[in-house]
Amino acid sequence: MPDSYNAQHIQILKGLEHVRKRPSMYIGTTGSEGLHHLVYEVVDNSIDEALAGHCTVISVTIEKDNIVTVKDNGRGIPVDLHPLEKISALEVVMTRLNAGGKFDKKSYKVSGGLHGVGVSVVNALSEICEVFVHRDGKVYYQKYKRGIPVKDVKVVGESKARGTVTRFKPDRTIFKEINFSFDTLSNRLRELAFLNKGIKISIADERKEISYFSF
Repeated sequence: MPDSYNAQHIQILKGLEHVRKRPSMYIGTTGSEGLHHLVYEVVDNSIDEALAGHCTVISVTIEKDNIVTVKDNGRGIPVDLHPLEKISALEVVMTRLNAGGKFDKKSYKVSGGLHGVGVSVVNALSEICEVFVHRDGKVYYQKYKRGIPVKDVKVVGESKARGTVTRFKPDRTIFKEINFSFDTLSNRLRELAFLNKGIKISIADERKEISYFSF
């Protein structure tokens, strides 16, 4: 049998397909550590907003069925049309690897996480992901299934608040087990609160008649 190797064997994975094919390259493991890393990546985006002087409150909620919501009062992910991609900047951030405001050092002087990779990876590895952006007096919304937008970004209401709410459910076909540990997450958030003075961080667990910590 000939050992053929030519152009037809070269596969191009578009969008976030590579993340779903090789998740461990991005989060280390599809075990418990990788599962909890999803939360850390979303929270790190909020911490970056705080380090830039635009966010003072971050909350994490573990809902029933191990859905996680991360909310902050930062500036809110931009939603205007991206000049090159010709879609909302929110969709670019959520669906493109290496997309974010942390590369030119203008929007963020200091940042953590995977630098523009993290939140799109979370989206790719989630069954469902929803983002609400409170910005410029409006609430913008987009929903994704396994990293793919269900519809375009749309306005769903008015708001005097500002910030970003990210709600996601990890994909059971990717992770070995979907069960967030309240203790693991609260310990990490306590460390972040200690290292970043002036930021109020809280975590609630609605699976157990609400366990709650505030740091």
